[in-house]
Amino acid sequence: MSAVSLSGAVVLLGRFPALAGVDFSVERGEVVLVQGANGAGKSTLLRLCAGLVPLASGHGEILGCDLAADRSAVRRRVGLLGHDTALYGDLSALENLDLWARASRVADADLPGALDRLGLAPPRRDIAVDRLSAGQRRRVALAAIVVRRPELWLLDEPHAGLDSSGREIVDGIVAAAASAGAAVVLASHESGPAGDLATRTVTLVGGTLVGGTLVGGTLAEESPP
Repeated sequence: MSAVSLSGAVVLLGRFPALAGVDFSVERGEVVLVQGANGAGKSTLLRLCAGLVPLASGHGEILGCDLAADRSAVRRRVGLLGHDTALYGDLSALENLDLWARASRVADADLPGALDRLGLAPPRRDIAVDRLSAGQRRRVALAAIVVRRPELWLLDEPHAGLDSSGREIVDGIVAAAASAGAAVVLASHESGPAGDLATRTVTLVGGTLVGGTLVGGTLAEESPP
């Protein structure tokens, strides 16, 4: 069973079709890069896969859950890193991770270990997140995903705000997650470093999937007729 299976997926933002009939699938163990210009629909696609926006038409299953029937069912099994880090600024990194672990019902979460993997050592992990730099907050947000151990990783511009060491850490974590059987979808406005992680690259233009690239022997999505 595919981790992501979308057929003719349409998502409306108001009356505007942010996704206009997208066919898209991702297998477990894959790292798929979705590239496209700003406004192409990349973030909407990730939010659809995370169960955060409804389908206007078409069909979608995420981790075997029907998005039309109960899109909330996928949320605890998916880790989404968006442009907003979704952290509480008045809480410390450790306190934010504890909240995410509890919300995802992860009983044995290694909070310090996750922050160690992202290179956030004391005392930074113990101060309010609002006092951290943008790159450090990004590391905390990624650590929150590591703690949750999702089956589907959805990372919007995963290298944004990170220095070279941070980008290397993210690359290692993504590769490890895919090797462990998770599906990973990356979104970026350019191929760049994110493309080096991907087994397959697809392109969105105006809310429509227009093509793909063969990487590492994996078949890309076909261009529509």
